[in-house]
Amino acid sequence: MGSRLLQTFIKNKFIWIACLILIGYLLPYYILGENTHIRVHDNLDSNIVWYKLLAETGQIFTLSDTTLPQVINGLPRSALPSAFDAVVWLYVLFEPMTAYTISQTIMRFAAFFGMYLLLTRHVFREAKSPWITVGAALAFAMLPYWPSGALSIAGLPLALHLFLTIRKFGWKTPKYNWIILLVIPFFSNFILSFVFFLASMGLFWLIDWIRFKKSNWSFFTAIASMTGIYLVKNYLVITSMFFNSGFTSHREELSLGHNTFERSVELAWENFLYGHTHDEAHQVLIIIPVIFTALLVAAYSNVKPRKLITLFVFNFCLSVWYAFWYWEGWRIVKDNFMIANTFNFARIHFFDPAVWYICFALALALLWKHLKFGKVLAIVLVVLQCSLVFGLNEENKYSEIDTPTFAEFYSEDLFDEIEAYIGEDQADYRVVSIGMHPTIAQYNGFYTLDTYNNSIPLEYKHDFRDVIEGELDKSPSLKNYFDTWGGRLYMYVAEHGEDYLFTKDRNEPIEQLDINTDALQKLGGDYILSAVPIKNYQELGLEHERTFENNGSPWEIWLYRV
Repeated sequence: MGSRLLQTFIKNKFIWIACLILIGYLLPYYILGENTHIRVHDNLDSNIVWYKLLAETGQIFTLSDTTLPQVINGLPRSALPSAFDAVVWLYVLFEPMTAYTISQTIMRFAAFFGMYLLLTRHVFREAKSPWITVGAALAFAMLPYWPSGALSIAGLPLALHLFLTIRKFGWKTPKYNWIILLVIPFFSNFILSFVFFLASMGLFWLIDWIRFKKSNWSFFTAIASMTGIYLVKNYLVITSMFFNSGFTSHREELSLGHNTFERSVELAWENFLYGHTHDEAHQVLIIIPVIFTALLVAAYSNVKPRKLITLFVFNFCLSVWYAFWYWEGWRIVKDNFMIANTFNFARIHFFDPAVWYICFALALALLWKHLKFGKVLAIVLVVLQCSLVFGLNEENKYSEIDTPTFAEFYSEDLFDEIEAYIGEDQADYRVVSIGMHPTIAQYNGFYTLDTYNNSIPLEYKHDFRDVIEGELDKSPSLKNYFDTWGGRLYMYVAEHGEDYLFTKDRNEPIEQLDINTDALQKLGGDYILSAVPIKNYQELGLEHERTFENNGSPWEIWLYRV
């Protein structure tokens, strides 16, 4: 028994080593807990609080699109994650940072094993060195994905492996493949990425049907089953989109995509070389040069690397499509077809990381086989790429740029002091924040008139605009940002721009704040939590109640009564 285990370990030693490296990558979350530095953008400033709010509301399950009173006097329930989102239940069962850590762990290991299985079972027709397959999969698993996406991006290789397996073996496919396939929707987002993935699988099935003149019903069933689960999971979003849900979303007024042709070309190259903030593959330093080198070696060796060329061109096309979705030339379509205006078809670029790392593995295999010192070079390149992305773990990356830790960002002790000072039930008054994200107040139980969400009642957006109109008029860029998108209902300050992290180390006062306090009172506003002093607060009819700060918090909060 012992010798058999040893043989199994030796046979799979590269996989075990990769798992140990992944554990090392994840260790900061387990050791530091809430003292870990993690991403702010589309993470601390939004999704984490959305999960926490939903877990605490008691309205996880609801048949109709009810409202949650803690946000903007009634945030539509459909603006928050589904009751069938598995990550929601992590936040129900555990403290937020623990839930976040578990989600990160699932994401990393699913990414690793998914890419490894895809490469070994489908990409390569013959066995390749584990330096290539395990190395490329490990690097893919350590990419700085958008954390709240869970398996939306990281799980794409795993899903593709499962679909290709079912396509190949039909109903004889082992049951665990089906089980995993049907679990993935609960950890991923249909609208962001899997709608494109399933559309691609449907096209794949249709091409097969035309080519082979017969239906692969097991493959079709897999596509239909996963699609069905997503539709059930997103029932509130679907009903709010196609049936009268009692409110008109601000998304009806979206007006995205006014880039010039020249800017669109620049954006295409930027995405091709550097990726998008939500799906960075870190391909420019090593992967792209390796691909070009491999193509030169293939040409010299009279080899035709069709897969590599096809995927490389495909990724370039994805970048062009992504960039030109925001080109002003599309306005005629977007202005006449609402779906083109409200749904972001550019998000197919979330395929980028998976495609880049398949290309990386294919290029390494070419160097390994056709270059004199190719084996050594391939090993060095794998080690370099893995080292690069390992160093981008959240603790390393965000501690270097000195953003707050999880605990510092939400500063519960400091906001407990503010709550105690006000001395009223939090449901009896409303606050807004200046110089910091409103989700900080939301996390600490305050009822806020400002927010960041995917769907907001259009009427409320217009009412809130009256409050900040004076500041928007001083900044054309902020005015355009708010009017053409408006997902962030923030107390914008022209002097600050799109900067919402004013800690006590950088809290220069606002010289002239032009907000409409009458409009703020009309919405029910009682207090302003400002991370910077407001010099003209008396002219605005505000009363400075008190300033709060402590050694454990990066914030210094000026509390103003409206």
